[in-house]
Amino acid sequence: MYRAITWLALEEGVDLEDRAAVARLLDHASIEVDLDPRRPAIAINGVDVSDAIRAPEVSKAVSAIATNLDVRTYLVARQKKLIADAAEGIVAEGRDITTVVAPDAHVRVLLVADPAARVARRHAELAEHQVDVDAVHDQVIRRDRDDSMVAEFESAAPGVHVVDSTSLSLEEVIETIFAFVPVRALGDGRDPRG
Repeated sequence: MYRAITWLALEEGVDLEDRAAVARLLDHASIEVDLDPRRPAIAINGVDVSDAIRAPEVSKAVSAIATNLDVRTYLVARQKKLIADAAEGIVAEGRDITTVVAPDAHVRVLLVADPAARVARRHAELAEHQVDVDAVHDQVIRRDRDDSMVAEFESAAPGVHVVDSTSLSLEEVIETIFAFVPVRALGDGRDPRG
């Protein structure tokens, strides 16, 4: 959601340092989130921005939006509602999900990785955009620094599992997290994890 608002601000030419102007975007920002895990999507004002929000210019600018307290207040409330309305449960990710948005979730995980590994992964994600690795390093490390001023995400709150993904594959990360999910029998006795 933060990236969607960032995309909108860039699209409309709003000065990201003008916190009031950015917050006013919320007055006419209709954010639609498709929670289908097979094809998650996000649209703003009817425009599907699922891919656009991963563009380097959005990544570079998102901290200005994420550190805007008016925007945070609005989006945290929106995230809480999405989670509360998800009758079958939901997997949510974000910097303050375990501490602010869903502190009472059944399973909370802080996924960490060595900064070099994070930069390498993000650089690989941006390969098609041919972004310089130094620019990616700046985006990742600067965003950590900026976002840490408004959200605690670098240390685990009580009850949060820490998973260091530095040397793990995506499949290993998923397997590790699944180990924390309690098995709840369905009506037919099957394990809901498959």
